[in-house]
Amino acid sequence: MRLAILGGGGFRVPLVHGALLSGGGVTELVLHDVDAGRLGAMERVLAEQAAGARTAPRLRTTTDLAAALSDVDFVFSAIRVGGLRGRRLDEQIAHAEGVLGQETVGAGGIAYGLRTVPVAVDLARTIAELAPKAWVINFTNPAGMVTEAMTAHLGERVIGICDSPVGLCRRVARALGVDPAAAWFDYAGLNHLGWLRAVRVGGEDVLPRLLADVDALESFEEGKLFGADWLRTLGALPNEYLHYYYFAREAMSPQSRGAQLLEQQRGFYAEPSLMSWERTRLEREATYMAETREGERDDLEGGGYEKVALALMRAIAYGERTTLILNVRNGSALPGVPGDAVVEVPCVVDANGARPLAAGPLDDHALGLVTAVKAVERATIEAATTGSRDAALRAFALHPLVDSVSVARRLLDAYVAAHPELSYLA
Repeated sequence: MRLAILGGGGFRVPLVHGALLSGGGVTELVLHDVDAGRLGAMERVLAEQAAGARTAPRLRTTTDLAAALSDVDFVFSAIRVGGLRGRRLDEQIAHAEGVLGQETVGAGGIAYGLRTVPVAVDLARTIAELAPKAWVINFTNPAGMVTEAMTAHLGERVIGICDSPVGLCRRVARALGVDPAAAWFDYAGLNHLGWLRAVRVGGEDVLPRLLADVDALESFEEGKLFGADWLRTLGALPNEYLHYYYFAREAMSPQSRGAQLLEQQRGFYAEPSLMSWERTRLEREATYMAETREGERDDLEGGGYEKVALALMRAIAYGERTTLILNVRNGSALPGVPGDAVVEVPCVVDANGARPLAAGPLDDHALGLVTAVKAVERATIEAATTGSRDAALRAFALHPLVDSVSVARRLLDAYVAAHPELSYLA
């Protein structure tokens, strides 16, 4: 089985490679990137990582997209248009206007989408032409928006993934003292905008038991982040990214996550090694979403996005039926959301792909927020695929975290001036 990673010079590639070393059936791994220097760095790290492994996929690197896609079975799309310097600019411009600039939420997420969607759509078109039988697993943020844009050319053969929901579910299961494999997690929403509404074990919803136990509720990441009082008020456990909506003022920070990551990774790419990568990775995880926390993070266990991706890939390749929370076309799964919109819900996965399972309706608050953010995503996709400046302005102005049309106009002007990739909106 042949796997290609687009954005193969990216910092998180060794996580995927490390998972492949313990199995997965991949015989050849092809890394593609537009930056030959970053590809070289990853090639060195992966060679060190594979040393001593009993089985390792053959590794090939290339800057030629057609060569990367030749005879592939799966494609992982993990690109970052504009790099971390682009993210830093997104954050700085938003902060200058007094609004959040996080890369997937609010103004920063819109700017990132406007840069990324045109490239992702071109990739989808090329994959459809050169590798029409390949399955595409999208890691690229904003994951829900990018996946939806790619479905225009790839249909159901593109599936978006995120590790936040599975991490939340695992931590909740641990706090409840239940086996996650024996529980059903009722999670629904959009990427970075979802809620865990029930945890059913043997037909009983045990989430109320957790909500009633302050110590257990605040023993894990999301409980500490939102606080027991607010979670009990909601009656559900939000994805950690909802902190930017529920505590927007507190989440404002003059620190730029993009600048922080750029500085962390500069040393690694200058002198790449497995040891340097591991040290930088630990520093990255320790400072993840630090702007939303008062103290140091003591729970570094994420959802393991590489594990989700490999579980998805194995289910499709070998018909190993499983259930995963994924970003897919809604169909009729989530009431109140358009059928062709990409949502984040539990899906049954097998050799035929991923099929969303029917979910109960979102409550009024959640549906209102999902509807507003989905309208922003669709306006962003419209702007990115048609060049409509009006659509881009609507995306900024209608986002719940942008509080003025005047601010939206200034944000759009500033982003277009700062990013060469947005010249199509000039």
